[in-house]
Amino acid sequence: MTNKKEIIAGIIIIGNEILSGRTKDLNTSVLSKWLNSIGIKVAEARAIPDIEEMIINTVNELKKKFDY
Repeated sequence: MTNKKEIIAGIIIIGNEILSGRTKDLNTSVLSKWLNSIGIKVAEARAIPDIEEMIINTVNELKKKFDY
């Protein structure tokens, strides 16, 4: 019997163009499907603007919550 630890990831989508609707996010779906196919569960996907402080804060927050 193996005791595998569930690996959990968060995805950060960065871009004002995504948030405004000018650009459609196609990458999150593809990335989520791929991660799931290799045994990594995606627990959160968050879109944020191109603001350096917000990017830093979000990365720091999610790295505390998830493995990847």
